[in-house]
Amino acid sequence: MTPEDFTKLTKDCCSPEIDRRMFLKSAALPIGLAGLGIPPVSHHLQAESSDSRKPNSETLVTSLYQSLSEAQRTQICLPFEHEKRKKVSANWHITKARVGEDFTPDQQDLIKQIFLELHHPEYQAAVFEQVAWDTDEEGLEDTSIALFGKPGEGRFEFVLTGRHVTRRCDGDSVEGSAFGGPIFYGHQAGNYDEEPAHHPGNVYWYQAKRANEVFQMLDGKQRDVALLQSPRSENGTATVTLTGKSRDLPGIPIEALSGDQKDHVRKVLGDVLAPFRKKDADEALKMVDPAQFDHLHMAFYKNRDLGNDGVWDVWQIEGPSALIFFRGEPHVHAYIHIRDQASI
Repeated sequence: MTPEDFTKLTKDCCSPEIDRRMFLKSAALPIGLAGLGIPPVSHHLQAESSDSRKPNSETLVTSLYQSLSEAQRTQICLPFEHEKRKKVSANWHITKARVGEDFTPDQQDLIKQIFLELHHPEYQAAVFEQVAWDTDEEGLEDTSIALFGKPGEGRFEFVLTGRHVTRRCDGDSVEGSAFGGPIFYGHQAGNYDEEPAHHPGNVYWYQAKRANEVFQMLDGKQRDVALLQSPRSENGTATVTLTGKSRDLPGIPIEALSGDQKDHVRKVLGDVLAPFRKKDADEALKMVDPAQFDHLHMAFYKNRDLGNDGVWDVWQIEGPSALIFFRGEPHVHAYIHIRDQASI
């Protein structure tokens, strides 16, 4: 996507006043305009900055933890094994503390940098603006955070939550789990019911476009297996419960696809992981491929077809220890939960 394409995208979903506020916010980020929008699917194979002096999210979490007052620690610090650490939802606050109200300006900046560094450089600005848009321009200020364990002293996990966002940073404390646990992203670009087919302005719709390309590659018999009636219900953490099963999962098994069809499914996985930092994308791909790739199943759902246009807004990829559930009706909700099969 070119800078001109991105400018058109934001105009499609934002008023002129909001466009200007978004531009001023994103202009403060250390990101070039050429990076906004959709990077190549193979971004996870491309090197990110090799500057070892640059702080990463893990070191920034430690700095944030060390800066907390006792009152703040009481608000957001929990034991590592607390049940909230494993939770995910489309719209929730993990603690009562709000980033914009209960933290100093320096701490707010640390939280912002932690969030940005969890994403691929080419996506940081776009994802940051998505969160701002979906929280009525409050952005990260209206999110909440929790710290599990003791960063810098042992196992830990930082979790940031809000409307259409759940992100994690665990420093590999959660063994065998990509991202440290299930994550969520979403976007309502304009009206609650987005326009069918193209979902103008939605920064994540490119993923559904790629998934629909897979469907178009299927022959008649394959489509009969892949296209189902109703998807799973959306119910917080239960939405992404892993079954451990490699058979009798919804949709068509990847092992039944031809080589070029499989390659396109790999592109879907690449697109889903594209917004995230290379370290996390690589870890997730390693858990899926090659051990369980052929055991994945892909399904599309006709009963949630926005506009009844045959562009499947709801689809999923599920395997023994991986689940990507994308619900594009009425707007985008997406869950990712990927684990090492041996750890489930």
